[in-house]
Amino acid sequence: MKAAQFAEHGRRDVLEYDEFEDPEIGRDEVLVDVKAGALNHLDVFTRMGLGALERLDLELPHIPGSDAAGVVEEVGEDVARFEPGDRVAVAAGLACGHCEFCRDGEPTMCTDYRIIGEHVRGVHSEQAAVPADNLVPVPDHVDWEIAAAAPLVFQTAWRMLVTRAQLRPGESILVLGASGGVGHAAVQIADYLGAEVYATASTDEKLNYAAEVGADHTINYDEEDFADAVADATDGRGVDVVVDHIGKATWQDSLHSLAKGGRVVTCGATTGRDPETDINSIFWNQLEIYGSTMGSPGEVDDVLELVWEGAFEPRIRETLPMSDIERAHEIIEEREGFGKVVVVPDSEL
Repeated sequence: MKAAQFAEHGRRDVLEYDEFEDPEIGRDEVLVDVKAGALNHLDVFTRMGLGALERLDLELPHIPGSDAAGVVEEVGEDVARFEPGDRVAVAAGLACGHCEFCRDGEPTMCTDYRIIGEHVRGVHSEQAAVPADNLVPVPDHVDWEIAAAAPLVFQTAWRMLVTRAQLRPGESILVLGASGGVGHAAVQIADYLGAEVYATASTDEKLNYAAEVGADHTINYDEEDFADAVADATDGRGVDVVVDHIGKATWQDSLHSLAKGGRVVTCGATTGRDPETDINSIFWNQLEIYGSTMGSPGEVDDVLELVWEGAFEPRIRETLPMSDIERAHEIIEEREGFGKVVVVPDSEL
């Protein structure tokens, strides 16, 4: 088969689309004929060897990609949930199933938690062997691009807002980086939950898209300080919740954007993981800080059912042949456009 891959960590030019050994499935795995994959900023970090990979030895060459959808081609002998011909999408979180957190129903807190495409071989390939537990059914009416683009970002945003921050109707929320995958999912979920939504982006075009998917107020962070803009818009009160997946560049302003007793929830740090932090603001304003990672199988099912029904829509900024994987990474790295980047195996074009 052909697959997007890299044999060493580095810049985009380490990527290639070439022959790779065909996957072999285990007893509890499914062979998926991939129809479309989607990128996340995680793919850039994995390619560069950043984040958790700085402390791990990743088997190379590596196939990146945590999001994909396709048709079941073959099932392992212990698989009962799926059969050949089924339409499926990948839910990328891997948990051990037996640690204290897994046994307590919190697989995303597993002591050996891993993500397909980051810690183990990914799914940006013509075929992929995926544990049956990491697949969700896709209805016939759902396009492959939507099925591939939805799982990672919508499960992440759903857990952040519903489970961790427990966003309530009538509360106000600031979503940073609303043009990205998690950001544009968070805007839609917050609007669905009945919150007043503030969203930031770097261009008027991106802000217009954010408004289309549910933002009530938009802030161009290249033209004004978003913390000052929030203070002006709320008469100095601040918002109840901030979604910050940006990290170092925005952390202080995120804290300063919160109302007394406000909550900040984070799932990533694309600009750096070691920001300065205003401890005085945290204790004086009695702020709460929530970390959040991916979503549990139940959370995945809940939010994807809403995607399949059309309540939420993954916006696709561009669809490319998988052989253009270098360009796909460039779009993510350079923050071009609004929404998700999808790649399709060349054999499917």
